[in-house]
Amino acid sequence: MKLTIKKEILLEALNKVSKAISTKNLIPVLAGIKFELKKKKLTLTASDNDITIQTTIEGVKDEDFQVETEGSIIIQGKYILDIVRKLEDEYINIEVVDDLKILIYTANSEFNLNGISESEYPNIGLEESKKKVDIKGGILKNIVNQTAFASSNEESKPVLTGINFNIVGDVLECNSTDSYRLARKVVKLDKVSEETYNIIIPSHNILEFVKILGDDDNIVELHIFNNKILFKTGNVKFESRLINGTYPNTSNLLPDEALMIMSTNINEFYNVIDRVSILTSDKEKNIVTLETQGNTLILRSSSAEVGRVEEKMTVSKNNDEDIKISFSAKYMMEALKSFSTETVDIHFVGEIKPILIKSKEDETLTQLVLPIRTY
Repeated sequence: MKLTIKKEILLEALNKVSKAISTKNLIPVLAGIKFELKKKKLTLTASDNDITIQTTIEGVKDEDFQVETEGSIIIQGKYILDIVRKLEDEYINIEVVDDLKILIYTANSEFNLNGISESEYPNIGLEESKKKVDIKGGILKNIVNQTAFASSNEESKPVLTGINFNIVGDVLECNSTDSYRLARKVVKLDKVSEETYNIIIPSHNILEFVKILGDDDNIVELHIFNNKILFKTGNVKFESRLINGTYPNTSNLLPDEALMIMSTNINEFYNVIDRVSILTSDKEKNIVTLETQGNTLILRSSSAEVGRVEEKMTVSKNNDEDIKISFSAKYMMEALKSFSTETVDIHFVGEIKPILIKSKEDETLTQLVLPIRTY
């Protein structure tokens, strides 16, 4: 295998696949990136058995990508990435000599690396389904950014560590919960799905995929199987395992009616909670108490060791009912941050009932935060 390639083209491809390099090294070959060179096409593949990423370089100008000899080799991922990133030359030469020795050189630098035979690499198919679901990249990115934060980190409840994708017809409903809060996003797809799907994608994995998406709004194809999902967009394929199990029915958590609905500016409300939470004693729970008196909202927190704080702000309400309720400042702030609107409506059902957060400017998104008893 021998090729000359423009540094920035190779680096962009390496940055994409390197997210799947195995750091645990249970199988040493998975710490490498598979280079496959055929004609005018270079395919890079990396996998850690949980996710697999593959990208291809083809259709590039002749002067930016020249192939002398075809072939394939596994190159240690960490080293090839560091080398390419730090080399200052515009073009890089990669050559395999003596079967498993890799020469990486430019006009002024030369690196010799030990490679691994491609025969040791696991057989990765990255198969596509005949019945795919299409979604715009920007919409998928929003879904993940507005829901993933609410999933659990507790490995004892594996189904809650993922985002539940439920596709029926042309409606995609995504839910994420850790038992103390819930994020729900419902979007309409451009095409009706031939199949009905109810799957759980590990939150960590899909977050890695949306980082690759960048700012373009290309169509992303979802190829869904029993135990895995393949995302395909442009020259990238990203495969993730699915979480086995049944996702809890979260619909019954959402209250139908509210005792009172309070409308407020997101930034103002967020900043008040942020300041009030400074004095909370437990950084994980960071409990704040909210109380309404007419159109005045009072937020308080206290700590026996540190002191107490109280802030007031003016809000509008849909009736004369008042409420006093406590919740986690961290959870409320993360819920507010998921909205890209100016205002939100906070639905209060009762002092020990879930708090619902919605916005008239974006009816696709619902956030729910459970209250905390303080007595």
